Formats: sequence, structure tokens, C-alpha cells
Amino acid sequence: MSPIQLVSLRSEVSRAPVETFVACAHQMLDPATPEAVRRAMEPRLLAQLPALRALGVFELFELRNPALRAWLGDELAELTADAQQ
Repeated sequence: MSPIQLVSLRSEVSRAPVETFVACAHQMLDPATPEAVRRAMEPRLLAQLPALRALGVFELFELRNPALRAWLGDELAELTADAQQ
């Protein structure tokens, strides 16, 4: 089993949001990943967004996958809107 699979299958909450985000993103973008696993990765990936935004990750790095970038851009915009209310 690859390190990415090991990280993404952990049941406990990760203390490393970047590690969890990358592992989940790799799983979601891998065409061999079953749809059920992809769906399971979505909430785990989204749960990392507040910490990654606070760390300034998205100010330093750009996601290269257009679909992932658009989806997460929408999610980040929603987080920002919710925080301003």
C-alpha cells in the first residue's frame, strides 16, 4: 500500500492538514479510485480548507487540476462568505 493510501485511510483526525489534503486530492484525482472512495474523500478534503486557508497555502500555491481548482475555489468562497456573516 502506498503512503498516500495509508494516510487517506486513517480514521483519526490528522494534525497535518496539508498531508491530509494532498492524500485526499490524490485519491480523488486517481482514475482508478472507486466512486465510493472518492465520495468518502470529499468531506475529509473539505474539512482541511479552513486550516489551509489560515496557513496561507492557497496564497502560495495554485492547484493545477482545473476541476479541483474550480470546486475548491467555490468552497473557499462559501467559507469566506459564511465567515463574513
